[in-house]
Amino acid sequence: MDINEFNRMIDLVRTFTPRSEIILEEVPAPQKLATYSFAFSADVSNGLLDDAEDEVASGRFVLLHEPGGQDTWDGEYRCVTFVRADVDSIMQEDPMLPENGWNWFLEALDTAGCVLTAPSGTVTRVASSSFGKLSPRSDEAEIEIRASWTPIISSPAEIMK
Repeated sequence: MDINEFNRMIDLVRTFTPRSEIILEEVPAPQKLATYSFAFSADVSNGLLDDAEDEVASGRFVLLHEPGGQDTWDGEYRCVTFVRADVDSIMQEDPMLPENGWNWFLEALDTAGCVLTAPSGTVTRVASSSFGKLSPRSDEAEIEIRASWTPIISSPAEIMK
C-alpha cells in the first residue's frame, strides 16, 4: 500500500462514531517510529450524567505505516495501543490478572474480526494509595495494557475491523 491508501485509512478512522460514553480525540502522533503515523486518544466514562459521571478507562491508539515494512513488524503497518482501566481491588490482587488482561486483548481483536500477526505487549497492575492531603481519596486499582500488532489488510477499509 502507498501513502494515498494510508491517507484513505486515516479518513475512514476519522469518520468513526463511537458509543456515547466514549470520547475520541485526534492527538499528535509519534514522528520517529515510522515514516507515516496517526493517533487518537480515548476517554471512556461510566455513561452517567453530571456529577455521577466518572472516567473508567482511557487510552491511546497509534497507526504506523512504514513503506517496505519493518522486520519486527512482519508488515508495513503497526497498531500500537495503551489502555488504562479501573478494576476492583480483588481483581487487582488476582495473580492471573496479567494473563487474563492479555487474553482479553487478544479475544477483543478476534471478536472484532481482526486478522493480525506479531502481537506483543505488556500488562501491568497498578495499586494506588493516597497520603497526606490526598488521604481522603479512596485506594485505586487499575490495569494497563500496552500492546501492538501488525494488521493483515489488503484495502484501507479493513482497518476499521
